[in-house]
Amino acid sequence: MKANSTLILNVDDNDGARYAKNRILRGAGFEVVEATNGTDALEMVKRLCPALVLLDVKLPDINGIEVCRRIKANPESAMVLVLQTSAALTGRADKIRGLEGGADNYLAAPIEADELIANVNALLRMRQTQVQLRDSEERFRQITDNIDDVFWMFAVPEGDLVYVSPAYSAIWGGNAEDLRQRPEAWLEAVHPDDRERIAGRWRQLQQAPHYDDEFRILGPDGRTHWVRDRLFAVRNARGEVYRVARVTSDITARKEMEALLRAADRNKNQFLATLAHELRNPLSPIRNAAALLGSSSDGVGNSVGNSSAERQARAREVITRQVDHLAHLVDDLLDVARISEGKIVLRTEEVDLGAVVAQAIETAGPLIAARNHHLDVRLPGPQVWVMGDPVRLAQSVGNLLHNAAKFTPKGGDLSVSVSLVENERVQIAVRDNGIGIAEDNLPRIFGMFAQVDVPPDRAPEGLGIGLSLVSHLLELHGGHLSAQSPGIGMGSTFTVELPLLRVSAPQASLDHCQPSEQGGSGMRVLLVDDNVDAMEMMGFLLAEMGYETCTTSDAAQIEELALRHKPQVIVLDIGLPGIDGYEVARRIKRNPAFSDIRLVAHTGYGSPEDRKRAMDAGFDAHLVKPAELPDLERALKG
Repeated sequence: MKANSTLILNVDDNDGARYAKNRILRGAGFEVVEATNGTDALEMVKRLCPALVLLDVKLPDINGIEVCRRIKANPESAMVLVLQTSAALTGRADKIRGLEGGADNYLAAPIEADELIANVNALLRMRQTQVQLRDSEERFRQITDNIDDVFWMFAVPEGDLVYVSPAYSAIWGGNAEDLRQRPEAWLEAVHPDDRERIAGRWRQLQQAPHYDDEFRILGPDGRTHWVRDRLFAVRNARGEVYRVARVTSDITARKEMEALLRAADRNKNQFLATLAHELRNPLSPIRNAAALLGSSSDGVGNSVGNSSAERQARAREVITRQVDHLAHLVDDLLDVARISEGKIVLRTEEVDLGAVVAQAIETAGPLIAARNHHLDVRLPGPQVWVMGDPVRLAQSVGNLLHNAAKFTPKGGDLSVSVSLVENERVQIAVRDNGIGIAEDNLPRIFGMFAQVDVPPDRAPEGLGIGLSLVSHLLELHGGHLSAQSPGIGMGSTFTVELPLLRVSAPQASLDHCQPSEQGGSGMRVLLVDDNVDAMEMMGFLLAEMGYETCTTSDAAQIEELALRHKPQVIVLDIGLPGIDGYEVARRIKRNPAFSDIRLVAHTGYGSPEDRKRAMDAGFDAHLVKPAELPDLERALKG
């Protein structure tokens, strides 16, 4: 209840005295209402809420001191000022009893006009100050009670709690009353790794009453939360610190966003490095093939090819194949851009899933054959139809099958199976017994540019956009992609699920793919690379340049071939399947039989850190794909 700032209630059963006081007050500009007994006075205080009650002690029904007590006891009228007056009870003890009963002042008759007005004005000024202070406190509480941050106030140097906002219970999970009993109890929720540091700051409160820190706490939900804690000094009129104020904000969402941004930045950097690597890999055989086509030498004695014409035909095949690979990379990047902008358009029609699987196998077949995998294909008896874009569906399944072949060691087992789910959905499962996926990587493998954590120069195979692209394409078809893996080294299963359109008459299942066999041969310069095109073209080129070469894509054969052919130089691709090229280099350097062999690293990664790591592992030279011919010759000759 808001008091009327100029209304005064004059309570006195003596008509003459009441009239005299009314006249004095009205003459001073106050609005005055009157009552002749305590009962009426209490009712008028409740109804009118005057700024001040001029209250005579002796009333016919209720003693004035009791009237004052009731006014002050009621929260709605407690701020109403009471100035008690008496013509009979004028002793010192009477005044004390009146003040102890709640009166704001006590005047004994006779009362002069100027004395009465001065006392009324003094009390109203006091009341105005109290109202402003109360309003200020109310605004403060309204703010602190409705913000998500915890606002604290502690006494210095005692450390006692003066105030804590309701957000303390929401963020800390504690009780404010318990905190008042034990002001240091909030430290118990601080993470053990941060507790001693924060406790140390708190012990230095008097010497350093300010800080801005971030730490972890165990929240009421049992999860770890990050908070930002800011401490400020509160000083008195003499400039002394007598309190400290704290504002504690839950910054868990910000920390999570920062982690996501750091991960995105790492993915971006890894993507750019991998993109450079993926582009350099085909450029290397293209450059060597182009140099071979421009060579006029007949390459007599070359162990890699039988004639210059055959080598040049082979070079043209390599250029065509590697340019197709580059075009595929560019197409994937463009698809990602189209999906991000919502511009990709599906050309939907009724699609036979058997034909989709067959086209996917045809696309991934060369890689499956090159790596000596066994592929098992299982289709249901009926012909299964879905509504979709046949090119995009074949692209999606082909991508999954290509990944399975790429991330499975040679001679692995792959399978593609199609099954019906409750005659409403159809699933295509691509399984392998390859490198598998760690449990903590499963949730993020469908993210754009996501790469699993593997050894440098080996794992970032591809741009990290394939699975994200497939996932988005399937979502456009009303389906989804999921992944399962028991763990590292235990294979993976990727499952495509699509809405079923219909089934029709049985169709014979596809034949199993039978991989072909590949091999290599050579002499004095040993070339080791799992990119066969790059290795062959470099072998042809070195032969044209007068070098004797032998080649292998299998790191396990390096030492055997080195003992048999005694090469002077080994050109080694660092990223080899199933083995760390740096460790291969260290092993060769430790073997006394190979002490005179020069080691040349040939890699798609060319940062200063990559070069340093190669030198530390024992390489004598470091070439970045595609290597310039003069650089290659200098590296070979030292």
